[in-house]
Amino acid sequence: MKEGMDFQRTVLWVIFAMSVLFLWDSWQRYQGRPSLLGGPPAPSASKDGASGPAAAATAQPSAAAPPSAVPTDASVPQASVPPAAAAAPAAAEAAAPPAARSAQAGRVRIETDVLRADVDLTGAVLARAELLRQRVAPDWTAAGLPSLVTGKRQDREANVVLLDVSPNRVYVAQSGLIGGAELPTHRTPFVRLDGPTRLEPGKDKLEVGFAAEAGGVRLVKTYTFRRGQYAIEVKHEVHNLGGQPVQPSLYLQLMRDGNKPEGESGMYYTFTGPAVYSAAGKFQKLDFGDIEKKKQSHVTSADNGWISMIQHYFVSAWVPPGGAPRENYSRAVDSNLYAVGAITPLASIAPGSTGALQATLYVGPQDQQALEAIAPGLELVVDYGWLTVIAKPLFWLLQFLHGLVGNWGWAIVLLTVLIKAAFYPLSAASYKSMAKMKEVTPRMMKLREQYGDDKQKLNAAMMELYKTEKINPLGGCLPIVVQIPVFIALYWVLLASVEMRNQPWMLWVADLATPDPWFILPLLMMATMWIQFKLNPTPPDPVQAKVMAAMPFIFGIMFFMFPAGLVLYWLVNNILSIVQQWYVTRQIAGAKRVG
Repeated sequence: MKEGMDFQRTVLWVIFAMSVLFLWDSWQRYQGRPSLLGGPPAPSASKDGASGPAAAATAQPSAAAPPSAVPTDASVPQASVPPAAAAAPAAAEAAAPPAARSAQAGRVRIETDVLRADVDLTGAVLARAELLRQRVAPDWTAAGLPSLVTGKRQDREANVVLLDVSPNRVYVAQSGLIGGAELPTHRTPFVRLDGPTRLEPGKDKLEVGFAAEAGGVRLVKTYTFRRGQYAIEVKHEVHNLGGQPVQPSLYLQLMRDGNKPEGESGMYYTFTGPAVYSAAGKFQKLDFGDIEKKKQSHVTSADNGWISMIQHYFVSAWVPPGGAPRENYSRAVDSNLYAVGAITPLASIAPGSTGALQATLYVGPQDQQALEAIAPGLELVVDYGWLTVIAKPLFWLLQFLHGLVGNWGWAIVLLTVLIKAAFYPLSAASYKSMAKMKEVTPRMMKLREQYGDDKQKLNAAMMELYKTEKINPLGGCLPIVVQIPVFIALYWVLLASVEMRNQPWMLWVADLATPDPWFILPLLMMATMWIQFKLNPTPPDPVQAKVMAAMPFIFGIMFFMFPAGLVLYWLVNNILSIVQQWYVTRQIAGAKRVG
């Protein structure tokens, strides 16, 4: 039988090795190298050496694209399920002569209290979305070092830009019509309809309309913005101007490059990519690498759900109306350029008649309450993985505590205290076992010296010692193993919650979602880990003892790069563990004196 101390060291080594493995795997992904765990690296360049978005610029709405009878633009979807969408759409450029397209090229700036959006007149595409209440994170270098070390300064007044088209970035929300005729797509020139483009004080709603004609059809696209909301209602009105009935299909599409968001840390992995939700398939994430290889898997036919693009803290999503049949799709549009969308067939529209469909476009932070109110399952973009069943109640409790104290930092402290209190009986059992193990450590060392390399006699003597002292060699490990899922779930809650962004705790901690600018919290956590090491039994093996002594410094350095909210949680957890362990040890010592 293996000795208890070996089992404890094995557990600690496994935890340490897994932590290092996951951190290194995230770093590999961030650097665009193959993942150690089988996941795809973050794409960084096209095959010909040009950057993905720059190489794909020709796939974006372009006023200079030549007319064509059949579109060669892969960004225009072609449905495979709805009969009305089976035929390839005609080229959008044929809707207007080159001179007209050139004159109409441009953007319309729309501004509300939370959004500053640019709609490109080519396709009436939402080509830029600036979130006015979300500030950018501090600048980070490729090595993950904060600006305090690199000397760089980040403009803390700059807003997060979620959607954008630039030489190094492509991320847009598109929509249009397809269905066997020359219909308006996201490449057709639109004109802006009369009306305001700024949400004035005292107004709660702003409507901005755009119109285009092609193939005997007039498409009017109306964006409706509301005060305090990132959800945009997008109404598509289809007017049949011809002499024959038409039955087009409406596509709603998100297109972006496969690069990681700028400024994201390489020391921990967060998902970036498309996701599809339906009642049948539930929440399905899609890796860009799988899409590139055409190995992605998701529900393609449904009458509910939504499609989205996810990145750390933020999301864009198209939500078609419930009950409307749709075909979900995902594909590679170009090198390092991907699209996810939904195609919904419209009812037949008689000559002189109008058909309409209204969808919701969300572009903003992953606010779980706001997302849950928009569509079923939309809050799942805040992805806690297989620990969701534990993480969601923890987040609810964290929100409740924030409502009491009004500060997310103190809410984290209170939540950690409550969790430690709930697990105190298990922790006490572990600390009692470790305290007893520490007391018999000198005797264990003598047994090792006495029996040397005779493992059989050594193990027999150790088991006799455990029996005499009434020590369970597994007692210090099993209670810890039981608590691990809860602490991992809380880790993901704190890592994924956008509510922590731009939120101060106190004094020097101005943003719980970014690293401590002065490294005070990581240094304090390092000190508490060292105290815990000194309180625990010393491994009999000198080499293992040195490794265990180095672990507080190794973990402390890694936590320099972690968000301050996460480090605060670990620091408070360590302090409470030290207090509990000291209290239990005193109880045992007092009981022995009385005995």
